[in-house]
Amino acid sequence: MKKKKKLRTWGYSLLKPILGFLFKNYYRPIIINKNVIPKSGPIIICGNHMHVYDQCPIIISTKRVIHYMAKKEYFDGKLRWFFKITGCIPVNRSIKDENATNLAIEVLNNGGAIGLFPEGTRNKTNQFLLPFKFGAVSMAQKTNATIVPFGISGEYKRKEKLMVRFGQPFKIGNMDLESANKKLYNEIEKLMKENIAALKTK
Repeated sequence: MKKKKKLRTWGYSLLKPILGFLFKNYYRPIIINKNVIPKSGPIIICGNHMHVYDQCPIIISTKRVIHYMAKKEYFDGKLRWFFKITGCIPVNRSIKDENATNLAIEVLNNGGAIGLFPEGTRNKTNQFLLPFKFGAVSMAQKTNATIVPFGISGEYKRKEKLMVRFGQPFKIGNMDLESANKKLYNEIEKLMKENIAALKTK
């Protein structure tokens, strides 16, 4: 019988105060509606993906440990130690990685928090938002987890305009996955547009 992989999170608790302080001081992100993030229970926090640091403003928005799903290449590079001690879940994007999905579902069934980007990769195109994969809504349906949408807009430049806006959390309930994924897409798209409108007035 294969031994279950145990996620290590001691590095998350150790490094968050330090890296969080540096990130906030350097980028000065504007974070809106972070109070909507549930303080307990299974949640999946997901939004658009434009930069390698997109997980950072989300992490500093809540006291909860967020287990981010990250491509397995990160676990093979020089910073593999970082991803291993901060509770990240490696995902093989070349296949339907059931091991990663099962590990994320286990976290949710234990009342934990998962962070992922439904686009599946960073958006380096001219499209406003890439099509969403079904991982987030599928896991939410299987675990009765609450989905917390967010939108990130702006630039990762020193003290420039960077805004993160959280939307109203919701459960999949009786929705089919197609409808649930469309709802998630529309919510994140709306949050991004609200950010852009707000940033123009800053």
